[in-house]
Amino acid sequence: MDATSLTIPELRAKLQAGELKSRAVVDQLAARIESVDPKLKAYLHLDVEKARAMADGADPSLPLGGVPIAIKDVINVQGDPCTCASKILQGYVAPYDATVITKLREAGAVFLGRTNMDEFAMGSSTENSSWGTTRNPWDLERIPGGSSGGSAAAVGGHEAFAALGTDTGGSIRQPAALCSCVGLKPTYGRVSRYGLVAFASSLDQIGVFTKTVEEAALLLEVIAGHDPRDNTSVDRAVPKYLLKLNAGVKGLRLGVPKEYFVDGMDPEIEQAVRAAIDEYNRQGAEIVEVSLPHTKYAVAVYYIIATAECSANLARFDGVRYGKRAANARDVLEMYGRTRAEGFGPEVKRRIILGTYVLSSGYYDAYYNRAQKVRRLIAEDFRLAFEQCDALLTPTSPTAAFKLGERVQDPLQMYLADIFTIAVNLAGICGMSIPCGFTSGKLPIGLQIIGPKWGEETMLRVAHAYEQATPWHNEKPPL
Repeated sequence: MDATSLTIPELRAKLQAGELKSRAVVDQLAARIESVDPKLKAYLHLDVEKARAMADGADPSLPLGGVPIAIKDVINVQGDPCTCASKILQGYVAPYDATVITKLREAGAVFLGRTNMDEFAMGSSTENSSWGTTRNPWDLERIPGGSSGGSAAAVGGHEAFAALGTDTGGSIRQPAALCSCVGLKPTYGRVSRYGLVAFASSLDQIGVFTKTVEEAALLLEVIAGHDPRDNTSVDRAVPKYLLKLNAGVKGLRLGVPKEYFVDGMDPEIEQAVRAAIDEYNRQGAEIVEVSLPHTKYAVAVYYIIATAECSANLARFDGVRYGKRAANARDVLEMYGRTRAEGFGPEVKRRIILGTYVLSSGYYDAYYNRAQKVRRLIAEDFRLAFEQCDALLTPTSPTAAFKLGERVQDPLQMYLADIFTIAVNLAGICGMSIPCGFTSGKLPIGLQIIGPKWGEETMLRVAHAYEQATPWHNEKPPL
């Protein structure tokens, strides 16, 4: 039996019935990774022996008992490397577990390894990794998206049953769309960020990649919840997301923001998303047009706020506390400068410089303070829209996966890859991407579903209704 193509509920049923052993599942995944990953390069670090030991001790009665999961290399797992795909953290081993890892351990999950990413989660293509580029499982000459491209490729390429990622401006939803899997970014504060290496603290959120919506609901139930060690974690009850998953969309009002169908968007993507909207209409949902007028400022606002927070957060990587230290420096200032020059890649340096600039004396009010004011307007747009509807339907990405190297020399074009996802992070609400078709070249297309703050329950219900009525989630890559 090829266990690697099973969903988590199917796998759990076989584990509980004794038809499969978790160790055998790990062995099958290890064999597939050995066969596929030299081409795909989804993993930075794999520890099959540790995974086998965890599998041997797994309790199949637990929610994720014996289920192998991959972890983005920006989340601390005690005893494992945590490099954030950066040379500045080469050789660093995490001394503790992130809260989400503790929760996954308690649920019986098995950890396969660490997935590739854009360095410090800065990028939209996983081409900014210091350890090589991950490729798209649907076309090895194309990018998998980013920054969580390794996690998306691992799930989309059937190298893991699920994976953790992080989403600062679309870094779960965009790669999920490009790799034809489900990617969910929870409401800011729903999932603890303790143990996550910060990029932009007011935007970062840990989320999940899965093959189906049901699996995303299951994992979110496991990892969500208040954490006193994270002062941005909200003390709010976590719903049983699986209970209302099959409630359908009849009677729901689903909004379509007119600003999300822009000039320059791939016509095949617009066609697929419009067809998905028509499917919801057939299922009894009321489709309403809404407006998010400040969306046009989202990219500019994001790249001011995110770079400012990145500049502050990455100041700790200086060669003193941990990670790389430049050799033979004459004094401490030279050691700081050379360590950061040698350890950080070009995109990280670019964002640190931009962030330092917008926070500097004389520019703080002109850029950072003004961006925060526009951020409030963007959040207000969403609040008003959700007075008219229960969830929003939009494209996830304006294009399908582009070719490797196509946008490396044009940072602005790379930044625009997240044009439809960034506003969700600025507003602190929830969003997810699900497969909704393919281009004529057999490249995946994603539908983004956006929910209000704490609206994951309805968002998942909306996603599941479409998934169950369409075949896209059953398609497999040509690997």
